Amino acid sequence: MNNLGSEHQQLSIKHHIMTFRSPQFLALAALLLAAAPHRGWAQRTGGKIEDAEIEIVKERVNELPEATRNFDKIKIEAPAKQTQKPAYTYPDYRLPADLLNPSVRVLTIRQEELAPQTGNYVKGAIGSYGTLYGKAYLHNTRSTAGSYGLDFSHISSANGPVDKHNSGSSQTSLGLNGETYNGPVTIGGKLTFGRERYNFYGYNRETANFPPEADSIKQVFTRVAAKVYVRNRAADAAFQYDLGIGYNFWKDRFAARENNIYATLRSGYNLSEKGRVAIDGDLSFISQKDSFGTVSRPFVQLRPAYELTLNRLAVSLGATIGYTGDTIGTANQFNLYPAVRLAYTVTEDKFVVYGGVGGALQRVTLYDLTTENPWLGSNQRVADTHRGPTLYFGFNSTPAQGLELNAKVTISNDRNLYFYNNGGSVVPGVVGGIFRGDSTRFNLVYDRKATQLLNIHGEAIYNATEQFRIGFKADYNGYKVHSLAKAFHRPAFQSTLFATYNMYSKLLLSAELYTYSSSYGTGYDYTSPTIGYRAITRPTDSVIDLNLRADYRILEKLSIFALGNNLLGRKYERFLNYPVKGFNVLAGVTYDF
Repeated sequence: MNNLGSEHQQLSIKHHIMTFRSPQFLALAALLLAAAPHRGWAQRTGGKIEDAEIEIVKERVNELPEATRNFDKIKIEAPAKQTQKPAYTYPDYRLPADLLNPSVRVLTIRQEELAPQTGNYVKGAIGSYGTLYGKAYLHNTRSTAGSYGLDFSHISSANGPVDKHNSGSSQTSLGLNGETYNGPVTIGGKLTFGRERYNFYGYNRETANFPPEADSIKQVFTRVAAKVYVRNRAADAAFQYDLGIGYNFWKDRFAARENNIYATLRSGYNLSEKGRVAIDGDLSFISQKDSFGTVSRPFVQLRPAYELTLNRLAVSLGATIGYTGDTIGTANQFNLYPAVRLAYTVTEDKFVVYGGVGGALQRVTLYDLTTENPWLGSNQRVADTHRGPTLYFGFNSTPAQGLELNAKVTISNDRNLYFYNNGGSVVPGVVGGIFRGDSTRFNLVYDRKATQLLNIHGEAIYNATEQFRIGFKADYNGYKVHSLAKAFHRPAFQSTLFATYNMYSKLLLSAELYTYSSSYGTGYDYTSPTIGYRAITRPTDSVIDLNLRADYRILEKLSIFALGNNLLGRKYERFLNYPVKGFNVLAGVTYDF
């Protein structure tokens, strides 16, 4: 990426466009156009001007009927004010094998911002490590009847950071979606297919079995997600609802399967201008199968609440009622948590403080876990997290135009909070310890007691203009575990610094800097013939990851882009024994239509 600046200068194109804006020129052109047809008609008469008598009547008055003023009868309703903030993301900024997955990675830069787009685009790129990238976004134009579209994405790297092909990866997805609008009701559906290929390349290169056979370290995930929903899109309606029913399917290359049928409800009814009743619900039934057998995992959760607004004070009083079929540990299957929140507006539209107590069950699935860590081992015991009771407080502020400052502190008591630890174990032998298992795969481990968590979140975002944005987000997570040696592979600190600069809607420059503190995994060392193997808790690397991107619009519908990942070239290990790619680049073309 050091040569990107010179490349952009070489690729810059000067456009010479002549425009005629003079009023005299426009008037002359109009006169000539008006006279042209009369001159052509006169030539067809034969060239003889016949005698004619012309009478001019000055007393005649032309009276026209009064125009009907219908324009003030047409009323176009302004779009409802949206309270949801736009989420800017890098959908293709990082290769799948890097797998940082920062929880604070929310607001960054959307790459299709150089100029108003027509809505459809295709793009392709090539990069280091034998990387191929392609994406297509095909949707209908804006319509009052409905919308539909197709999304396709593929990215693959033939080589990786360890032994080339042994650490390659690929990720392909195809999504279909559609909505129909019938008055205030929206009915829609989504269907997504996905296939991902990874390798277990965290092996020990000094063993006698090196190099491993390619087929023995291969992992493939297949994903299918379908959902239909109906929601009310009338913002002024007293009853608001959003009901969805879906099905998720997941399987790996081995014997693991997961089928999840679920339903979600988000609803509210306005009793008055100040009072509102809200009811949210979640229902899920999972059938999980592996080489050990089949496990059923039912889940249901309901949250009724009454919300009241009194001038500057907003009050929400409710409860969260949940049930999970998981029986891991000593956590109760039936749970009841308070749902109380108070918010006070100190300065209107500028400063709000809030606090509350709560808690809830958090659904955990193999579908989601393998997006966080694709090197998960077989036959995992998956359990929903019991988060609560929790105490939280914080503030939201906008001290100046375009500037947001937010902070939140959360103290929670969690049960069945999962951690990732390297597989394997040491068992006593005749002489010394004997290693059993596979440390290249990760297992889900849980604290036998409750885990106390202190989370401190802060963010500062400046987004005053479309030309320049900058932001910083950080999280501190203090885990107190009891039966585990460490909070395995959960870093205590993580942050994201991001910025974008739009130069005359032609050149978009953007940057991201990620930092992670060190976390912990388990390694197994062979010390001597008499002692054998022993398990050692090892820290992972701290992460400092810098990414830069440049988009340059050559023509109205054609642009080029280049991005550099991990520009500091640190092959850090986010997960123990799994270094990520070093310095790598990707360059390609985008065509809008």
